[in-house]
Amino acid sequence: MEKELGVYIHIPFCASKCAYCDFYSVACANDLMPSYREALKSHIRESSKQLSGYMIDTVYFGGGTPSFFGADNIIDVFSALKKYCRVLIDGEVTVEVNPDSVTLSDLQLMRKAGINRLSIGVQSANDGTLKSIGRRHSFAQAEETVRSARAAGFENVSIDLIYGLPSQTREDWADTLSKGIALKPDHISCYGLKIEEGTPLYIYKDSPFIPDDDMQADMYLYAVDTLARAGLYQYEVSNFAKRGMHSRHNLKYWQGKEYMGFGAAAHSYIGGQRFNYVQDVKKYCENVASGDKLIDQCESITSFEQGMEYLMLGLRTTYGISEDEYRSIFPCSFEATKKLLDSYIIRGWAINKDGRWSFTPKGFLVSNSLIEGVLNTQTQARTLSASRSEAEFELADDQMSIFDKKSSDTPLFHGIS
Repeated sequence: MEKELGVYIHIPFCASKCAYCDFYSVACANDLMPSYREALKSHIRESSKQLSGYMIDTVYFGGGTPSFFGADNIIDVFSALKKYCRVLIDGEVTVEVNPDSVTLSDLQLMRKAGINRLSIGVQSANDGTLKSIGRRHSFAQAEETVRSARAAGFENVSIDLIYGLPSQTREDWADTLSKGIALKPDHISCYGLKIEEGTPLYIYKDSPFIPDDDMQADMYLYAVDTLARAGLYQYEVSNFAKRGMHSRHNLKYWQGKEYMGFGAAAHSYIGGQRFNYVQDVKKYCENVASGDKLIDQCESITSFEQGMEYLMLGLRTTYGISEDEYRSIFPCSFEATKKLLDSYIIRGWAINKDGRWSFTPKGFLVSNSLIEGVLNTQTQARTLSASRSEAEFELADDQMSIFDKKSSDTPLFHGIS
């Protein structure tokens, strides 16, 4: 039976790096684009035998800035994927675009080629804020991009927004949400700013110009409530969508399903192995051409690790987790974890509906520590189970030793001396 697979294609090129970005990308490297396009196509072709037993039902072009790579290049790579692999005609195909690097003509070309979902990097409705974080577009350009997307025939449009930005007030965030909703997207991702070491925004770490934890919590809860009232319902910590318009590709990550990555620094999880490619555009292109090693790191995932990932990722979604699903992955006592989850319910952090535990918006606010508690509790349960099994084995071994001692004196079968 053929299995479904998601494909992620990393486009690491940007016109310039945003001040908060910690993803692998390169700026002002247009000269590398042609060789990178050919490397992607070759890599896809070479991987086609490995993927012959899969039907690809989601494709995601992420970055970097895929729209800066160009519509023609994106379509060329997508055409190679369709040529060498089995891509479902009704699959979800997403491209990330920035308002400053995409035109109506680009969008029309991509839609005609079979790309049917856009993720538009809006981030804020405040032009001053956009400039301060290194964005190259205005909010008016973002509005025009959404209008162009609809004109080009896109019926599945998502926008990204960020809260907790430098000097951002509650009123600023409310305005951004209001204007974002007015764009009538089918999906909104709301990310809390995470200040990463090595990025320009790191100078703001612990700065009074960054909204404190309490203010960011207020912003988050306000977003959950406001978006729900607008018909965009939370289905993951940071993601909200109209009914039936969730990101099918991203759900693969949160549900522990298989996906294959292509491109420099891209990650994959397929055949029980997790691996990523070299984080260097030039080296990726050279190694594809020469047949040298592409994989930077690789690990096999045990059933225990799969179970832990099920808990960790499942609790990021409003669908949540169940004991039966966990035990089908890794058979181990779940009693202590059930008690812990039930204690979360008492504190208003979680709910249990039809045997499934999931977090409330207040629970999502502190989900990292709550999930850590679940993982630690289940690890202890596994350790206890393993200790009991070892003790039972030792007892059985002792009993067998006694039996062996007796058997040396007494024949097992009559007639044998």
